[in-house]
Amino acid sequence: IMVSLYVVIEFFCGSLMFSYWLGCAAKKDLTTVGDGNPGAFNLWSAAGPKIGILGVFLDFTKGYFPLVVLIEGGYVHGFAIIPVAIAPIIGHVFSPFMRFNGGKGIAATFGVWSAVTRFHASIVYALILAVMEIIYKMSGKPASSNADGFIVVFGMWILSLYLVAEGYPAYILILWLVNFMLLAYTNRSKLHKFF
Repeated sequence: IMVSLYVVIEFFCGSLMFSYWLGCAAKKDLTTVGDGNPGAFNLWSAAGPKIGILGVFLDFTKGYFPLVVLIEGGYVHGFAIIPVAIAPIIGHVFSPFMRFNGGKGIAATFGVWSAVTRFHASIVYALILAVMEIIYKMSGKPASSNADGFIVVFGMWILSLYLVAEGYPAYILILWLVNFMLLAYTNRSKLHKFF
């Protein structure tokens, strides 16, 4: 019963569309900017780095807190972590505040993996994305949001190799799989265009 309550709390935290609301405060409707994604990275390009950084921080935080409190406090452990940890990402992707049509869930994903692996996996994922971005730029192809979508999803796939190599338990690998499928889903149109 407590796990169900934690899932509801986490979903609610994830559904808080901080970046979209910051965009509204800056008189920018993120659903009409760039790829129409109401998330932190679109906020950055629409309203500039200052508000963008705040959006990234808040979207990261809703994935990180209260998850880190629940895990470090021993309230959830083992396989119970899976639904609790994935809930804020699902909340962001299917936010009731956006008529269940939310963001891509990237910043929230970083928050979740920071809480679940004490920043290890999120730092590795950030490095993977940075290296892939550099390789893509060196290839001479023009920057595009479709390429970014591919990098986010393929980078998450590469992260699984690190998780297996480091011997993370099965519940972490299941969490990764669900997260991977969510990112593939939210980036499906970009992946389709990229290929």
